[in-house]
Amino acid sequence: MKRFLLAFLMLLAAVTQVWGAERNITSREAKSLLARNKNIYLLDVRTPQEYSQAKLSGSALIPLGELERRAGEVPKNRPVLVYCAVGSRSKLASNYLSRRGIREVYNMSDGIVGWYRNGYPISR
Repeated sequence: MKRFLLAFLMLLAAVTQVWGAERNITSREAKSLLARNKNIYLLDVRTPQEYSQAKLSGSALIPLGELERRAGEVPKNRPVLVYCAVGSRSKLASNYLSRRGIREVYNMSDGIVGWYRNGYPISR
């Protein structure tokens, strides 16, 4: 039974890699990822009001409520880093984008709040 379970988990991991799955990363990991890869599409899924108050430089705004209608604006051929305030809306968005075929999707699990608490720059 243990062998079967292990084989199943390995198969599941392989399928997830092929089909794509969102990955949860912290703001610290996101900062490092952005420093290493300048080709990342940075997606903010908060409201326009939240976005106008503070945002990450270079991010695009597609509020979560508009994502299904505007999903075609998100490039499928680039890694996508999704963020919101604290990681809950971005988790939903990153899962949705992954299911739509984007292979490399990252959810910043502590959001712009975690980013700010780490002392990283924000645009106002």
